[in-house]
Amino acid sequence: MGSSILNDHRSIPEVLAGPVLRHCTTNQLTLWLVTRRQQHLRARISGSDGEYLNRAIESSEQQVLRLGQQAWLYLISLSPDTPLPTDTRLLYDIGLSSDSTPEPLWIADWAPHLCYEGDSAPGFTLCSRASRVLHGSCRRPHHKARDGLARVDEELERARHEKDTPALLMLSGDQVYADDVAGPMLHAIHCVIQRLGLYEEPLEGASVDSSADLASLTHGYYHRERLLPSTQSNESLAERFFGGVRKPVFTTAHAGNHLISFAEVFAMYLLVWSPEPWALVTSTEPVSREPERSRYRAEAVHVEAFRTTLPQAARALANIPVYMIFDDHDVTDDWNLSALWEQTAYKHPFSRRIIGNALLGYLLCQGWGNRPEPFSELMTAAQALFPPNRTDHTLDKVKQDTLINQLLAFDHWHFTLDTHPKIIVLDTRTHRWRSELRPGRPSGLMDWEALTDFQQALMGEESVVVVSPAPMFGVKLIEMIQQVFTWLGKPLLVDAENWMAHRGAANVLLNIFGHSKTPRHFVILSGDVHYSFAYDVRLRHMKQGPRIWQITSSGIKNEFPHGLLEWLDRLNRWLYSPWSPLNWFTKRRRMRVTPRLPRGRDLGERLWNNAGIGDLHLSPEGEPSLIRQLGANHSDTVFEHRDEETAPLRANSSS
Repeated sequence: MGSSILNDHRSIPEVLAGPVLRHCTTNQLTLWLVTRRQQHLRARISGSDGEYLNRAIESSEQQVLRLGQQAWLYLISLSPDTPLPTDTRLLYDIGLSSDSTPEPLWIADWAPHLCYEGDSAPGFTLCSRASRVLHGSCRRPHHKARDGLARVDEELERARHEKDTPALLMLSGDQVYADDVAGPMLHAIHCVIQRLGLYEEPLEGASVDSSADLASLTHGYYHRERLLPSTQSNESLAERFFGGVRKPVFTTAHAGNHLISFAEVFAMYLLVWSPEPWALVTSTEPVSREPERSRYRAEAVHVEAFRTTLPQAARALANIPVYMIFDDHDVTDDWNLSALWEQTAYKHPFSRRIIGNALLGYLLCQGWGNRPEPFSELMTAAQALFPPNRTDHTLDKVKQDTLINQLLAFDHWHFTLDTHPKIIVLDTRTHRWRSELRPGRPSGLMDWEALTDFQQALMGEESVVVVSPAPMFGVKLIEMIQQVFTWLGKPLLVDAENWMAHRGAANVLLNIFGHSKTPRHFVILSGDVHYSFAYDVRLRHMKQGPRIWQITSSGIKNEFPHGLLEWLDRLNRWLYSPWSPLNWFTKRRRMRVTPRLPRGRDLGERLWNNAGIGDLHLSPEGEPSLIRQLGANHSDTVFEHRDEETAPLRANSSS
């Protein structure tokens, strides 16, 4: 990689990443921050009416974990002295001091790139109604598209002076790609681990004994699939006939640089959320053979473009409440896809550790900040693993395995926000409805118990926003292709995960929509698929039924292969037109699904394939008044409402 972004600066930044603004209410302000040494923290919050807080952050308001010799993670949950006002812009600031430098340095001193012009600190608005929500998923650093978080930053800067400030940013999956890492990014990860002294760990069931050996492996780039575990298949004889008896646990096509250790996972978060750690990365090219060297240099072009907009991305994350839920790539591509995969992956100590490390990274960097309250037991175990007084450089294996066991058993990753309308964020990864008869078939995205809890959360609400990482109503043709591959015993080849793939889960979900107490306005926000679309959904033969909108925004920095998506879009319109008999073979035949047309596309085309961020505006009744996709390259579109009587457009609608 060129010296323009990889250099030999020896100084380690005082603040490595953050603050990232997380869960915010009138009585709570949640922040994520990483420093190179232990600090004394002070906080202040101010608005046009004066200061609401200016004092030292109490020990009860912060959890401190030492993740390396020079890496301290601060999870801060502030309780303001007086309730914060709504619908007015507030500024918040974090002051850092130490025994050697008792006078605090504020954000404008150590991270001026996080402050908008004219502001002395980052800011936010507590909106009394969630009338505008930004949302998206799938931020792949080495994709050629521009980063959609930079577009969020531009929108926030503009909205400071307008009346349409977004209430929050919802990230609905694949905030990091632990299973799809570019060579230059893996090199940067190893540099950060070495310079910060991030703790190593012993590895069981692997061809290397310690994570310290990962950076020094011969041909250690683009060939990690050789390290990843494989296991004897437990499938039936018929399934073995097609696939062989030795199978890899991780079947992602991009496993050549799959993250393994917790240090690698945490370094990845630092590098994708902050420009500061890049000062620690050297210009050395760790590959010398072809074709690896050509691939490395090609990827370096896109990683450099990603790095150049990181100050904007970091400013966006500091200036709006951010909420996150995992999807597959936050852990690995086929995470919990089937009961057979789970039996295989969690039984092998090495794959169990890889999954556990990714979940530990999610806990500390994503999950805790959504709603800190459910995580007290996990955080106690995390503090035992990463105590502030640690002196050795290797994690305690027993404590790490204990924490991973707790993470894998944890059942409260989902969360609800008491906004208006209420926002319900679903965990579609760890509450799977597993197939008992055919464990190799895709599991339902949520089991009966989780769906029942979901239904209870809906009761009594006039309108809700539901965040489902995978679309509840997707593209029928693509779902049909996934079903065909499932019948052939190859669901992993096409990532056969959708709400309609499992009969039991699909039927319960559709019954929820038909329940008499279902909210009248039901907005579903999704990602996952690397393209964007919007549907109006109604129940057939139920005039007073709920009004449902499926709104999908993906990806933030990723796109579907353009030529292939064009053909899939056209074929889907032909095969599943309103008069097509194929509609009667779909599980959602009780629903009438009408796609909205993205402005700027040819007549009838429904799918928008440009990286960016979704922008949803809601009426006071909770009904979408504007559905936009803000392009990372400023190629915006509006998904336009279609009147029922517009016959020419209805001819292309999907039943």
